[in-house]
Amino acid sequence: MDQLIVQILGFAKRMWKYRWAGLLVSWVVGVVGAVVVFVLPDRYEASARIYVDTQSILKPLMAGLTVQPNVEQQVTILSRTLISRPNVEKLIRMADLDLKSPSKAQQEALIDQVTSNLSIQSSGRDNLYILGYRDNDPESAKRVVQSMVSLFMESGLGAQRKDSSTAATFINEQIKAYEAKLEEAETRLKEFRLRNIGNSVGDGKDAAARIADLSSQLERARLEYREAINARDAAKSQLEAEKAHAGSAGNSSMPGLLPEAGGANATSEVDGRLADQRRNLDALLQRYTDQHPDVISTRKLIKDLEEQKKRELAEIRKSMAAMPAGGGAGSPAAQELTKMLAAAEVQVAALKARVDEYSSRYAQALSSVRTVPQLEAEEAQLNRDYGVQKKNYEDLVARREQASISGELDVAAGVADFKVVDPPRANPKPVAPNRLLLLAGALALALVSGVFATFAASQLRPVFHDADDLRHRVELPILGVVTRLVTDADRARQRVDLIRFASGVGGLIVLFAVALTILAVQLSRQVA
Repeated sequence: MDQLIVQILGFAKRMWKYRWAGLLVSWVVGVVGAVVVFVLPDRYEASARIYVDTQSILKPLMAGLTVQPNVEQQVTILSRTLISRPNVEKLIRMADLDLKSPSKAQQEALIDQVTSNLSIQSSGRDNLYILGYRDNDPESAKRVVQSMVSLFMESGLGAQRKDSSTAATFINEQIKAYEAKLEEAETRLKEFRLRNIGNSVGDGKDAAARIADLSSQLERARLEYREAINARDAAKSQLEAEKAHAGSAGNSSMPGLLPEAGGANATSEVDGRLADQRRNLDALLQRYTDQHPDVISTRKLIKDLEEQKKRELAEIRKSMAAMPAGGGAGSPAAQELTKMLAAAEVQVAALKARVDEYSSRYAQALSSVRTVPQLEAEEAQLNRDYGVQKKNYEDLVARREQASISGELDVAAGVADFKVVDPPRANPKPVAPNRLLLLAGALALALVSGVFATFAASQLRPVFHDADDLRHRVELPILGVVTRLVTDADRARQRVDLIRFASGVGGLIVLFAVALTILAVQLSRQVA
């Protein structure tokens, strides 16, 4: 600690030797600084406040029908990007600032100056923006702020309308492209169906399901065909028996045989309806459950037909029982059996044709079972491509309608309502520079410059006031020290020198104090 104090005292003694040079530097810097402070031109500020109203009663009512942009975010981005070079150039032309800058270099300097002096401040969530500009001329500052307000309001509306027009143009182009794609997909699907019209089935079933249906239909047709053959054979045997035992005891057995033949063939119409309803029931059971209304109604109809068949058989038995004994070939029983045999022959022929048709269909389905899945896969791919294109096309048409309604809504309600809260106004009092602060800074700079000048001189031309300091610097032994004898005249000269130095420093401080007092009085008069 003692060593540090000794070093500090050594620096102070060496700097004291060059005190007059430091005082001169302080006066020069102080005077130059004061002159600069008083010469600086006054700067005036013009400002305006704008409120952006983003709320509209139409937009909540049209929610879901129109595209609702984030207007607040758009206005925020607009406020941040408003001060750009193209906008500043337009602003300079609107405010007639370019009249004083004929050369290219002056125009570039003017653009940089205007950009640095423009300011946009936002109050946050209130959507209140303050536009400001500083200039040496208050009228020029006011014109710039007026132009800036117009540019701010026009930029928001123009950008939104341009976005709506661009979006509508893009959507229309995409719709035209998808219309062409839809036509191509429809053409491919039509050509495929025309090429494979013989293998197409409109019930939505695949090849395996169709083969299974054809197999079940063929088995039912064969079963009905065998039943019809048995019924025909029974009727034929009944007729032969009637002819063989005409006029004999065979007549007594006829009532027992006739019901059997009648039960098999007399009600051929009812049997046909029963067969159709049973096939319909089988088809319904393959698609629905037992509780389905169609299944329940079909079973009820089958039950009614069976009861009708029983009633007709009972009537036939009664009529056969009432017939007189005997008959022969011309008896009513033989005639009835002949009719039943003819009906049975017709039914056998019809069922044989049905069996042949189902057999042909089944064979054809088996032969095409390898090609049908490939055709079905190709058709599914075509349908899928067509469905995707159609969905995209319908979505684009819906978006176009939304864009159209949104554009009309923007025209009717506006994107945002720009309200000028405070019109552009220039402050009649200068807002810069702060001469009091600058003058105090000039005084501090002058004092610091004087101290630095004395320190630099003491380092450039050092003087040693202590033997130990000299020994440390030259690294040589000191043989002796000659002491100077200070007289009363020397002390008097030192006091006079100290008074002069103090007067110089005090005069500098007093000069700045007077200047600060004058500035303060002037500012107070301006405020009053």
